[in-house]
Amino acid sequence: MMADETPHPAPEASDESSAPPPEAEIPPVATASPQRPRSKRRRTIIAIVVLVLLAGAVLLWSYLNRFESTDDAQVDAHLYPVSARVSGYVVKVNVDDNQYVQEGTVLVEIDPKDYQLAVERARADLANAEATAQSLEITVPITSVNTASQLQSTESDVEAANAGIIASEKQLSASHAQLEEAEAIDARAQNDLQRYKALVDKQEVATQVYDQALATAKASAAAVAAAQANEAAAQQAVRQARSRLAQSQASHHYAETGPQQVSSTQARARAAIADVQQKRAALAQAELNLGYTKIIAPVSGEVNKTVVVGMNVQAGQQLLTVVPLEQVWITANFKETQLKHMRVGQKAEIDVDSNGRTFKGHVDSIAGATGPVFSLLPPENATGNYVKIVQRIPVKIVLEPGENKDHQLRPGMNVVPHVRLQ
Repeated sequence: MMADETPHPAPEASDESSAPPPEAEIPPVATASPQRPRSKRRRTIIAIVVLVLLAGAVLLWSYLNRFESTDDAQVDAHLYPVSARVSGYVVKVNVDDNQYVQEGTVLVEIDPKDYQLAVERARADLANAEATAQSLEITVPITSVNTASQLQSTESDVEAANAGIIASEKQLSASHAQLEEAEAIDARAQNDLQRYKALVDKQEVATQVYDQALATAKASAAAVAAAQANEAAAQQAVRQARSRLAQSQASHHYAETGPQQVSSTQARARAAIADVQQKRAALAQAELNLGYTKIIAPVSGEVNKTVVVGMNVQAGQQLLTVVPLEQVWITANFKETQLKHMRVGQKAEIDVDSNGRTFKGHVDSIAGATGPVFSLLPPENATGNYVKIVQRIPVKIVLEPGENKDHQLRPGMNVVPHVRLQ
């Protein structure tokens, strides 16, 4: 072995006698044997690379099939129009365009003087109505007591008048009897006087007897006159008693209307209470109108205003619009063929064109119909030349909490959502 490793001198090219035999010029076979393993390794590497690429393609295809995306998507939000609830002159505007305001911030102020006067007038009307109602509340029990006592008094007066009539009629009867008795005595006395007058003229009786008869006749005539006067007085008393009875009965009839008078007073009291409630409601409305002179932000967000100081605004006129940047969502119009495996709650990633950021969210809801169905004039497909068009259905994607805390997403921005299917 050691002898083989001893170097031999190289043959000279010019010496043809020392050239190797023809068989020794075929050594290319010996050089081809080391290239075969290299080509085999190359083919192996190529095969491995192809398998890796195929596996990567399969994995990429599987990964991509787990997502659905669309570029027909925008950022949406509820725009809050802020309008005046009362008319008046704008005296102050506290915000500028695109200024961020908190909920409850006073945005616009309308001149409150007219509404302050309305509040004062409403308070005065309420005080007047309350006084009237209080007076009627006091009058009701007084009226009730007065009518009850008046009814009892008139009943007593009627009974007394009846008793007076009875007494006066009895007195009239007695007077009439006395008159008849006096007339009878007077008639006898006058007859006796005439007889004694004839006898005196004939001097058959003494003059003293005639004088006594004359005195008796005069006395009986006076008694008749007195009895007639007593009868006339008794008749007058009867008439007066009957008049008192009629008056007492009339008073009693009027007193019997006392319950109706009490009811009427109670009705007026209730009407006064209702008037108080009406005036109180008018005062509350006036105070509300005074409060409406300060227009506040309904939500937090950026302001887009169209009002300036000096405008005379009307009730219902829109003055500003508040954009709640913390309440935005994504409306993605997916093709109907993309909704086969899409469900509420699936995670989503939203790529924003404006800043290149990616936001996280999830599917909140899927619209109940395609967009054209909600349009003013929905399409009518019952035609002879119908062409099937793939429809798009709006899908609402909401952001996870805190994703838009820097308010980078604005309504109307174009985004590309990727929904991860489960």
